[in-house]
Amino acid sequence: MRVVVQEAPFDFAAEAAGFADGRHDMGAVVTFTGIVRDVTSGDLQAMEIEHYPGMTEKALTAIAEEARQRWSLGDVLVIHRYGRLHAGDKIMMVATAARHRKDAFEAAEFLMDYLKSRAPFWKKEHAGDSADWVAARDEDEAALTRW
Repeated sequence: MRVVVQEAPFDFAAEAAGFADGRHDMGAVVTFTGIVRDVTSGDLQAMEIEHYPGMTEKALTAIAEEARQRWSLGDVLVIHRYGRLHAGDKIMMVATAARHRKDAFEAAEFLMDYLKSRAPFWKKEHAGDSADWVAARDEDEAALTRW
């Protein structure tokens, strides 16, 4: 299991290949990458992501370990960036490996739902002449009720 919180961009292809290589005991690897999207008005200049070092890694490690136990995963990878990002930048990646695809898919969805709504990151969108903190969305909170 690997959990990384970093400012630098990551290479999705290299991370996915490294995660999947040599998985003779796993029948499924699921990957997901979140990308910064432009705001509705189309004028996103940047998204700023803040976090508390130490606390964030601890929280992400705990949820990755929970996923590993609940779905009998062979491995988990979570990468999440912070700092100033622009539309099209990769913001996060989740990868899960399991003996069966159902476990790998469900665990990946669980992790993505957690990262979207509960992970200790604070996001501010800079668009036009304003900078606004991104508020929690009801549909993201509702997604957690599945788990």
